Amino acid sequence: MAHILIVDDSPQDVDTIKKILEAQGHQTSAAENGEQGIQKTKELRPDLIVMDVVMPGLDGFKTTRKIAKSPDTKSIPIVVLSSKNQESDRAWAKMQGAKEYLVKPVKADELVEMVKKMLG
Repeated sequence: MAHILIVDDSPQDVDTIKKILEAQGHQTSAAENGEQGIQKTKELRPDLIVMDVVMPGLDGFKTTRKIAKSPDTKSIPIVVLSSKNQESDRAWAKMQGAKEYLVKPVKADELVEMVKKMLG
């Protein structure tokens, strides 16, 4: 199964996402902010990243852009998972390099389907 990095500053959200993904047999790691997300992406080379948007310091949009533009990490797909539910947020996330966008609170079946789609 895949190794998935969860970048989110909410321990409750990380816990929920981990439970959903680990129930599917995936290995998970977590980062609590954008800077840590970039560092862990370089260290761990996950198969997929689930990225929150609203975080202290480097937000999810900037973090996504840095990961998507770096030659070392640009091939790792990023799914933005955010409470922001505007079409402009979706468009901006894709412009930063995100492959998909899901809205919190995420439904388990939506997340599982998205992961399957992203990992082919």
